[in-house]
Amino acid sequence: MTPLPWCTAALFALGLAGQGTPQAAIAESAAWDALASGRSAAAAEAFRQALESDPTNARSWLGAGMAAALERRDDAARTALERALALDPRLTRARALLGQVLRRSGDLTGAIRTYEQLLAEAPDDREIQATVERWRREADLRDRMDQTVDAHFTVKFEGPAQAELATRALESLDRAYWRIGQLLETFPVDPIPVVLYTTEQFRDITRSPSWAAGAYDGTIRVPIRGALDHPDELDRVLAHEFAHALIRSLAARNVPAWLNEGLATALESPDLSWAETRVASSPPVPLHVLQRGFGNLSGGAAALAYATSAIAARRLLQTAGGYAVANLLRDLGSGADFRAAFLHRVNRSFDDFERDVSVY
Repeated sequence: MTPLPWCTAALFALGLAGQGTPQAAIAESAAWDALASGRSAAAAEAFRQALESDPTNARSWLGAGMAAALERRDDAARTALERALALDPRLTRARALLGQVLRRSGDLTGAIRTYEQLLAEAPDDREIQATVERWRREADLRDRMDQTVDAHFTVKFEGPAQAELATRALESLDRAYWRIGQLLETFPVDPIPVVLYTTEQFRDITRSPSWAAGAYDGTIRVPIRGALDHPDELDRVLAHEFAHALIRSLAARNVPAWLNEGLATALESPDLSWAETRVASSPPVPLHVLQRGFGNLSGGAAALAYATSAIAARRLLQTAGGYAVANLLRDLGSGADFRAAFLHRVNRSFDDFERDVSVY
């Protein structure tokens, strides 16, 4: 797991200054070391121990919030960060992360309010200012949107001109809901929010790479791009993002990118001929290399990563079945070691599976 960008040496030095007890100091030192190396579960446990010894240490609450945020335990992260700020309102890193957590969990109003406080403390910070302005534009757009709902999805869209598209999207999402849910033998518990954007709105709000056809960050976000003229493409994109939502409901953390993106791509459509053609012209990327998201890849590299991952995920579904794959995701979400969980659920080692896929 990638360390958070604000896990700097300076922050660690701050965290280790002036702890209350030797026991708390040892636990907090171990916690910051774990956080620096991306071992969020170990960091969370070490911060818990530190806080048992010194529950008034704002820096330990900050660290606990950072560890929880890395693991996508957003309720726990919010609680820890708010506690850190109650103890020390000067912890701007806690406020910055709290804003991101609130935004990710759907509380856009709270996120804006939090970043406005940051901006008041640092009025010349252009990054904070740009974030506040972007979130305000998103809130303004959200407030003027219409919506259509059913038992499984809430679709927001802008104005009567998009009403037909919203109805079409809802029908498409429901088909994906039943098809993919039945394959994995699991369904999301809560309705999933969906927002339809123009291409410009999508780029502004999601900051996705130019090749992205959709995004999921707790909300399915899709640029419409004349979707009524290309219904098959709309179906594909919505199914892909719904698959991400379903995966997140099973495992909010610890899912390697190849498995996350591979499942979403393999489940969006039964036709993977494009992926077969892509890996036939270039060697597949080793799966162990594809651990982190593909957002920073160029178009060609991203296409190869998606193709390799989709073929691997299809092989996994064929080998183990949807129910076993869903249980693998649940194991990962609960913090299980990937290789041990893979062997348990798939009945073969990951190394063996990876070699099999690499000679496709």
